[in-house]
Amino acid sequence: MERFYYVAVVTSVLLVLLHHFLTRRGKKQQRLPPGPRFAFPILGHLPLLKKPLQTSLADLVSRHGPVVHLRFGGRHAVVIGSAALAKECFSGELDVAIANRPHFPSAREASFDYSVLTVVNYGALWRTMRRVATVHLLSAHRVNIMSDTVIARELRAMVRRLARASASAPGAAARVELKRRLFDLSHSVLMEIMAQTRNTYSDDADEDMSKEAREMKDIIEEIIPLVGVANLWDYMPLLRWLDVYGAKRKLADVVTRRNQFFDKMIDAERQKLKQLERKKGEADASDSDEKMGMIGVMLSLQKTEPDVYTDHFINALVPNLLGAGTETTSTTMEWAMSLLLNHPDVLKKAQEEIDSNVGEGRLLDKNDLPRLPYLHCIISETLRLYPAAPMLLPHEASTDCKIHGYDVPAGSMILVNAYAIHRDPATWEDPEEFRPERFEHGRAEGKFMMPFGMGRRRCPGENLAMRTMGLVLGALLQCFDWTRIGDAEVDMATATGTIMSKAVPLEALCKPRANMSAVLQKI
Repeated sequence: MERFYYVAVVTSVLLVLLHHFLTRRGKKQQRLPPGPRFAFPILGHLPLLKKPLQTSLADLVSRHGPVVHLRFGGRHAVVIGSAALAKECFSGELDVAIANRPHFPSAREASFDYSVLTVVNYGALWRTMRRVATVHLLSAHRVNIMSDTVIARELRAMVRRLARASASAPGAAARVELKRRLFDLSHSVLMEIMAQTRNTYSDDADEDMSKEAREMKDIIEEIIPLVGVANLWDYMPLLRWLDVYGAKRKLADVVTRRNQFFDKMIDAERQKLKQLERKKGEADASDSDEKMGMIGVMLSLQKTEPDVYTDHFINALVPNLLGAGTETTSTTMEWAMSLLLNHPDVLKKAQEEIDSNVGEGRLLDKNDLPRLPYLHCIISETLRLYPAAPMLLPHEASTDCKIHGYDVPAGSMILVNAYAIHRDPATWEDPEEFRPERFEHGRAEGKFMMPFGMGRRRCPGENLAMRTMGLVLGALLQCFDWTRIGDAEVDMATATGTIMSKAVPLEALCKPRANMSAVLQKI
């Protein structure tokens, strides 16, 4: 195997040097952004980058300026490290020029040949997918309906299980693995929103993740490391062809399992729609999209525009929304609870706000959220410090353009370091500190944040994510007292990957609050 590796490297070096020599001759000299002078043959600057990627790129920005040029293999990469430049990138004509996505070979199978919403290039297909997501699936009206039904139901189920776990634990304080609980809730919410399919739970509070949630979680955790910005085999074709690291085989396996998972979900929804039509007739089978899951809505649209809303279209949209939404929402809530456990004074202040504005006779609901500004400050501060996608999703220049006066060749990858921008001391006082008060009374207005991206490619699920996080975190704080396990602070180390998750899954002690005992007995 090592022999094949060295042959691949040597051959790649010769090919790249030949290509570089031939393409450089007679070519107009470009004024590229500054960056490290030394680059390795074939690999470019990849060996200079350390994990986690966002901190390594932040170091380069501190040395070279707010825009940095790198080479990832033979591909140009431009790193954006300031709020001013991010605003420049995502406004006007430049926003259109960099609205494409880089198509990594590792992502071809996982993205249905680059046709999922987050990866598809800017154009007609993207506009159709975006319209379906924002108008039919994730509109403010549908989010309001889902808050009263799907989210409220799953939230009550989680609170009930936590209360039962605490009742049977020593000292009425249960040891809870919050990562698992939060992922399971996020997954359950999105599963029901997608296909009106709830995860199969036992009421036993010690029951592990449902079979469906566990399968989906395993799929997500296997796919994420195999696709993305810094995979070596995306930049060395011979390594990819020889599959030296076995990544191609692993990816093919997990994608097959992913496709089977969603094929079953879509087929089940199609059968439910047919049964509904037989019972009610065609005229009123589609009397209200509000009563349908997202898949049902798209299957209804398929009847009127079959050439647009094909099975491939549905397959490309559904897994993308479910996978991305589950992981990012649950990860952000885990970071929020970790921060609160390390700052019990903030946790107590949030509980006092909830007690004052909601009371002790019921579980909070969506109508309470506007009266809980400090809770919103906690979520905003969590998103500032720990954006789920610290580098956002990479963009690609579809044409030659200029950023900050520098030339950016067509095909260049644009990486926006949201993690570094959110911690810029030029914008934020004591940027490394967790201080929700910085968002109180509009004090953070005008200060730049982009946890959900910017411009045309901004995340369409932002409203649903914010609503889910507000309701879940609010209920956890309203119903339970939370403490760390032991005296040590919660480990805030980050794992590597496209999603900035915790390196050590969060566990905490959960004890029902005395003033909520009557409510918990009724749930």
